[in-house]
Amino acid sequence: MKRTEQREHIFKMLFSVDFNEGSEQSEQATLYLEQIEDAKEKDIEYIRAKVQKITDKIEEIDELLNSHTKGWKTTRMNKVDLTILRLAVYEIKWDEDVPAGVAIDEAVNLAKTYSSDEGPAFVNGVLARFAD
Repeated sequence: MKRTEQREHIFKMLFSVDFNEGSEQSEQATLYLEQIEDAKEKDIEYIRAKVQKITDKIEEIDELLNSHTKGWKTTRMNKVDLTILRLAVYEIKWDEDVPAGVAIDEAVNLAKTYSSDEGPAFVNGVLARFAD
């Protein structure tokens, strides 16, 4: 499975974090991962581990987002854009295997697929501040 596809599954799993209580999240993650067709065990483990790492840092990521945006606190952002930004900020700040430019490009592509018409520009604008 390519990293782009893994990232899309990570995004989908992260999206559910705000809607499930902690005790439910593990069960929901397992159910989701069981539904991925043609996934190898290493792909499942990579996805599961990365979702957990990001989830563990959500408060810190949200603080970073709030300090780098003007007029758009995380509480005002739509959940799709917020989830995309959380994933990208994690990759920029803590994932040494993902160059910042790749994280931004992938985030914009996710926004093109899952967000509103304004989503890609919003995501790109917010993440540009992290790349400086």
